[in-house]
Amino acid sequence: MDIKDIQNLIKFVAKSGASEVKLEMDDLKITIKTGSEGGDTTIVHQAPAQMPQQVITAVPAVAPAAEVAASIEATPAAATEDSKYITIKSPIIGTFYRKPAPDKPLFVEVGQTIGEGDVLCVIEAMKLFNEIESEVSGKIVKVLVDDSSPVEFDQPLFLVDPS
Repeated sequence: MDIKDIQNLIKFVAKSGASEVKLEMDDLKITIKTGSEGGDTTIVHQAPAQMPQQVITAVPAVAPAAEVAASIEATPAAATEDSKYITIKSPIIGTFYRKPAPDKPLFVEVGQTIGEGDVLCVIEAMKLFNEIESEVSGKIVKVLVDDSSPVEFDQPLFLVDPS
């Protein structure tokens, strides 16, 4: 089992809502525990008895190497034009919704002025809908996530122009 398989397992456990998963193979034992408030995920990898024990700790927002490389390449160009904007990030893992209900209007739209405490979206995590409020005032410049998409912890959701 390589690191990519372990990352995929972490993602699967995070999305499933399970609080603990144990996997034992011949020379490998993995335990994944998720905190009740979207905390860290811990993986314990035990090698054969003659080798020292390794402990790997990762957060559920582990990105595959290809995605990391793509984001590093895109950062310099995007950073110069987006540097004047404030990024509002997801405080939790879950499903991102721009509306309170399918038949209701969007919380915010591009170009709309927002204030501190305004609800920007909801994120569903384990059948609970969490309202995400703005901590800044300004104008919505861009919505970075599609409606009804899964989001990771600390994933950018909105760009806000504070001026």
